[in-house]
Amino acid sequence: MAEILLTAVINKSIEIAGNLLFQEGSRLNFLKEDIDWLQRVLRHIRSYVDDAKAKEVGGDSKVKNLLKDIQELAGDVEDLLDDFLPKIQQSNKFICFLKTACIPCANEFAMEIEKIRRRVADIDRLRTTFNITDTSNNNNDCIPMEQRRKFLRADETEVIGLDDAFNTLQAKLLDQDLPYGVVSIVGMPGLGKTTLAKKLYRHVRHQFESSGLVYVSQQPRAGEILHDIAKQVGLPEEERKENLENNLRSLLKIKRYVILLDDIWDVEIWDHLKLVLPERDSKIGSRIIITSRNSNVGRYIGGDFSIHVLQPLDSENSFELFTKKIFTFDNNNNWDSASPDWVDIGRSIVGRCGGIPLAIVVTAGILRARERTERAWNRVLDSMGHKVQDGCAKVLALSYNDLPIALRPCFLYFGLYPEDHEIHAFDLTNMWIAEKLIVVNSGNMREAEDLVEDVLNDLVSRNLIQVAKWKYNGRISSCRIHDMLHSLCVDLAEESNFFHTEYNAFGDLRNVARVRRITFYSDNVMNEFFRSNPNPKKLLALFCFTKDRCIFAQLAHLDFKLLQVLVVVMSQDGYGGFTMGNKFGKMSCLRYLRLEGVIRGKLLNNIVKLKCLETIGIGVGDIELPCSVWDFKQLRHVHCREELKGFFSNKPKHVAHDNLQTLMWMDDNFFEARLLHQLINLRKLGISSASNSTIKILSGLSPVPKTLEVLKLKFCNESSEQINLSSYLNIVKLHLNAAMRLTCEAFPPNLVKLTLVYLTVDDHVVAELKKLPKLRILKMVGCEHKKEEMDLSGDGFPQLEVLHIQNPLWLPEITCTDDVSMPKLKKLLLTGVYSQIRLSERLVKLRV
Repeated sequence: MAEILLTAVINKSIEIAGNLLFQEGSRLNFLKEDIDWLQRVLRHIRSYVDDAKAKEVGGDSKVKNLLKDIQELAGDVEDLLDDFLPKIQQSNKFICFLKTACIPCANEFAMEIEKIRRRVADIDRLRTTFNITDTSNNNNDCIPMEQRRKFLRADETEVIGLDDAFNTLQAKLLDQDLPYGVVSIVGMPGLGKTTLAKKLYRHVRHQFESSGLVYVSQQPRAGEILHDIAKQVGLPEEERKENLENNLRSLLKIKRYVILLDDIWDVEIWDHLKLVLPERDSKIGSRIIITSRNSNVGRYIGGDFSIHVLQPLDSENSFELFTKKIFTFDNNNNWDSASPDWVDIGRSIVGRCGGIPLAIVVTAGILRARERTERAWNRVLDSMGHKVQDGCAKVLALSYNDLPIALRPCFLYFGLYPEDHEIHAFDLTNMWIAEKLIVVNSGNMREAEDLVEDVLNDLVSRNLIQVAKWKYNGRISSCRIHDMLHSLCVDLAEESNFFHTEYNAFGDLRNVARVRRITFYSDNVMNEFFRSNPNPKKLLALFCFTKDRCIFAQLAHLDFKLLQVLVVVMSQDGYGGFTMGNKFGKMSCLRYLRLEGVIRGKLLNNIVKLKCLETIGIGVGDIELPCSVWDFKQLRHVHCREELKGFFSNKPKHVAHDNLQTLMWMDDNFFEARLLHQLINLRKLGISSASNSTIKILSGLSPVPKTLEVLKLKFCNESSEQINLSSYLNIVKLHLNAAMRLTCEAFPPNLVKLTLVYLTVDDHVVAELKKLPKLRILKMVGCEHKKEEMDLSGDGFPQLEVLHIQNPLWLPEITCTDDVSMPKLKKLLLTGVYSQIRLSERLVKLRV
């Protein structure tokens, strides 16, 4: 996997080459030639490596040895750049001493570059002497990335060849005499267990009072699973924070519920969950759906009768699924224009997928990115071998090798997360930027963000990742990766030294010392690793999924001089919370910081030194940010989840810089009108505990900031002011958590998504909402409905596609008796509903 290291080295050399110290007239300008040479030669080597991989896969030992030499060279060059770059950055702070600064380290760097030149020449000599030639794997038949964006929704779930299984499972699930109230879908990975279970769950959930879907995975955390279930079935927030298990059990005892537990690996987690989930064989008729790759797990939970063993697809259903994926975006959804030979090649490709839906879908993703010619498809067929080895492992490895070089490290990054983890696109893409996995020569950050979105879309189009949630604007909100692809990421990352998990962190001491990225799921392993490696000088990214209350005290004593990404996810099993110390370790290169879990404390002292920070992300907790954060010139995002109020210790004295795009959430005490005038690129703003004075500022602000697209406001008390956002033409997403009277002036005219929380929604409000010409998504959470029915009939809601009502207060009936109102409505979601809501016939058909 030398191409991954080479990509990282090239990106870092680009960053160094653009440094101020190497500009014309500098005494260090002589290094510019060396760095430019390094970029050029590494690009050529990377191209050679990519072409040579075909022979490596074919078993050519000479090529394999040469690639190993190149990988060692790339690793040594990355070490050299990682050591040199902080010294250059430090010298930038003393630019007035430029004539003398950094000359010793520069001379040393130049000497090391000479050694690299000799090693490159030696590798080329070996290639020539032993006649090691590559086998060109020309990808000219690939479709350019910008054209692949039309494949964005190519991952929509398809249940093909499973109709009989679906009908059987539905009948079993709704059988009043179902033993233990459990159905278990079991089978090998990649067969579509989750796809089938989710379709079943979504089809029946409206017949139950409460429902929930949770992913269990190989490293389950019972507290987090129960918290997720509680949130979905409508347990109030205050009851989730205290005495969760008893409160959840009490609620479910009186509810007819259905819960899907996806991907249970062993029975231990079930033994914990069943103490909270009431018995399902009562007259209430609640149900549990599980998926597992282990039949014994299903048998333990629901008995023999619950088991449904999923089998591979037969040849005809396999080809139908393949056809569906290949022709998804064609008007002519068939093979009519194809030659018989081309159809035969397609059938041969499908045959080598062994009836495994995941292999078929991923292979279709490869072919969608290529020209539809016999030559292009034959090349894929030849790469697949003559049988499926280890299930669909060979097909998945082929899909990785088919990725453009620049996308490979981005794909491997998914392996740093636990299995079945829902990954927010915002977090993922900003990590890629922080680590320079995506670099643009111009240094334009907006251009980089557009590029990472293209990368994410491309991985989706190839069916390598699955979209979990979409944003209001059609972009990806969060995603997941299939367990088998996750395992592929872990294996490839270890082989290339891209990252290590706690399971392969120990071994050869030289490799341990060169660990660049590592992820921990176990506190004991993490503690042992850092005891034996107190100076992880090569570490670039650290992921800690932990329960250890002393994690911050431990990190504070370690030297992370090159660390660029730090992610700490606290388990919600610890309801008492975790307190941060006032030290944060030596992390002067840190660009991305994410803290998630019940965390309390102040980010003071050492964070002041983190001048490179670009993104601060905070999950659930109570964390205070120092005022010095405003001085971070590279800072682009301060982003907290909606459950958190973001606090600053003091009002900022100076905030004018061009980079800040996200400020979510900011306490009302520190909000001033000048913020929106000085933060000229601010796109997302959230204000918590908003007051009447804030309403006045926002309502009367002139000129209105043109960059602001998303506004979220949480009000602590009932407001006496009426908000007027009618002049904010660019706001497309608005979140109001308030007690106030809403008029037509309250809403920006171009809203696409509107969320109303704890507001009174009467006929007057509904009438105003109907007038919004571009509103596509309307969500109402905990809103009070004083009339016995909410009538949505009549002309209005011209673009509304999704109506989501969650935890309504007193809403017996929703009616829409015509097709004039909401002509484009596709979905009605009712969640956290404590009693049955009567729906008119049209709405019944749209409920999901």
